[in-house]
Amino acid sequence: MTDLKPAEVETANFAFEVYGENGLLDATNLGVFMRCMSLNPSLERLEKLGSSKKKGEKQFKVEDVLPMVSELKKEVKDQGCYEDFIECLKLYDKNENGKMLEGELRHSLLSLGERMTDAEVEELLEDCLDEEDDEGEIEYSPFLKRMCEKAPPLKPKKK
Repeated sequence: MTDLKPAEVETANFAFEVYGENGLLDATNLGVFMRCMSLNPSLERLEKLGSSKKKGEKQFKVEDVLPMVSELKKEVKDQGCYEDFIECLKLYDKNENGKMLEGELRHSLLSLGERMTDAEVEELLEDCLDEEDDEGEIEYSPFLKRMCEKAPPLKPKKK
């Protein structure tokens, strides 16, 4: 039993149809599934939930993942928000003008915390970052706003 709303269960069922096969979700797709549910657990957290790197090693039924979604939703309060990220990036704002070097942002994403790959950083910067100015700086507030916006919920296809 979960405390998910009917619309969340419907979204989960649809995501299960999209990423599952024969009523089962391969454990390698657990992270993608959770992101469809507007959740963003760390790789470590996904591993604790049973995610796998090897296809076919483990599979879940929809009733297996719904309690996981419910659990992760409760944990969202502990994750950083826009204001937290602003405070972190102010450390790189040497002139206190709302700007930082694009290279420092890239370096931070590649080397701190749960590191991103070069391809992930490129995609994120392409999607969220404005052009740097003549000094190689970017305004970090608009970048963070775009990055922190929740993706629209996955809607079932109309038949």
